[in-house]
Amino acid sequence: MFYKSRKITALLLALSLLGLPVAEAADLNSVRYHSGAEHDRIVFDWSEMPRYNVTVSADKKLLTIDFFNADKRAINKEAFSSSRIESVDYTTRNGHLLVSMKLKSGLGYKVEKLGNPARVFVDILPETMVHNGSSAAQKKPTGVVRKPAGTVKPSASDARNMMPLNFDGLYTEMMAPGIAKRQYVYWDDAGKISAYFVEADKNLYTIKPVLAKGRIPGLQTTSGMSDMTDAVAAVNATYFAGNGDAIGMVKIDGDMAGTTYFRRTAIGMNASGQPFMGPVTYSGHVTLGDVTLPVSGVDCERGANNLTIYNHWYGPRTRTNEYGMEYTVVNGEVTAIHTGNSVIPKDGMVISVHGSSAEAFAGVQVGDRAEIDQEMGARWNQAVDIMGAGPRLVQNGQVSVTAGDEQFPGDIRYGRAPRSAVAILKNGNYLFGVVDGRQSSSRGLTLTDWAKLLVKMGAKDAMNLDGGGSSALVIGGQLQNSPSDGSERYVGSALIITKK
Repeated sequence: MFYKSRKITALLLALSLLGLPVAEAADLNSVRYHSGAEHDRIVFDWSEMPRYNVTVSADKKLLTIDFFNADKRAINKEAFSSSRIESVDYTTRNGHLLVSMKLKSGLGYKVEKLGNPARVFVDILPETMVHNGSSAAQKKPTGVVRKPAGTVKPSASDARNMMPLNFDGLYTEMMAPGIAKRQYVYWDDAGKISAYFVEADKNLYTIKPVLAKGRIPGLQTTSGMSDMTDAVAAVNATYFAGNGDAIGMVKIDGDMAGTTYFRRTAIGMNASGQPFMGPVTYSGHVTLGDVTLPVSGVDCERGANNLTIYNHWYGPRTRTNEYGMEYTVVNGEVTAIHTGNSVIPKDGMVISVHGSSAEAFAGVQVGDRAEIDQEMGARWNQAVDIMGAGPRLVQNGQVSVTAGDEQFPGDIRYGRAPRSAVAILKNGNYLFGVVDGRQSSSRGLTLTDWAKLLVKMGAKDAMNLDGGGSSALVIGGQLQNSPSDGSERYVGSALIITKK
């Protein structure tokens, strides 16, 4: 925002600084104010450089600028505030203009001046970033974050197919040809927001779902899954139960590894490696002999009266108890029958039933025909890989949050939180992103604000992933963000970026 022409509205923090002395009253031509990612900047444009003195209160919350011999008619007393500045007051006394600024906790300032044209620059920023004039500048804390010192200018060949993003607070580093690491820091009404992204060139890289420890159930950090697969980058993916069972649609290399009862958003990859995104539902039926029953779940704990399909993603055995019946199926035929904990064939599956479902299949014998029908719609049926989570955040470049339609509970739908997402960008590239939350260094975002940020990053289509303490982004084996649990959470799955 700008405050123009012979008008004033704000100023600085701690220390005393003296400008150039002048014989005549200095005219204030304009005041410009900008709130950026790391600091608020106030620029005073003068007809001549005034003398000025800066003082700060003992608690560092009240900064006063004393402009000597300044024309009070140049002052616009219209109040303003920001996430760093609570209020500004103006007084005139014996030819002095006093501007008092009430600051929020933990802030400092830097003042610079330019002789031609005559300008005074005031930056209000975290104390840890302030050079106090009497000692070396303090280093900015980074924690686990490896933030670039500034925007890295990539070579034309490295970045030629990347989104041309350039705005205040965005830092970009080309990690390799076609891989851009980005960090975006800014302030909103709640405080500081820190978000981390990786963009991958669709021509050089592809994305792939992976399971913790390569199976279900499994629990592993996102970093661990990145290391396990030698990934270029990884982000935590779908929701999961405490034991590691997936709570979302998962399909890897053509085989289902998780389902959900709800119609929710997923990202899919077809046989030619083209990504697509949209809502998907699962409907499965198993026919053994002459009896057909609905599927209750895939690669999950078997419930009462349920029919559950187990394939190689579940590991070597079903790990079920003896109170059911299990039918091993290979090449469309029942090849073995057991009561529980059956061996899962690598080239087949086990149909595990309990209660009323077991009673319905009581007459099935070895050698009976077996037909498994898993229906999700033509496009999803043909997908090689699917990772479901949700809700949708962006559709065709517009914010479109479908949390209500997808029946997500309130702890996901409402309020600020750490968030994770995957997006297909307008240039066709892939984007993984997380925003930290529940900490002073980043307050988190609502789903709608998260969607708006993804649009700003160039998303054409985007969906939410599991968030909260699960949110983690790994690039080149290094964790980029600061998880709200204090360390990486063990999660059930991830999406990875790998070379084609």
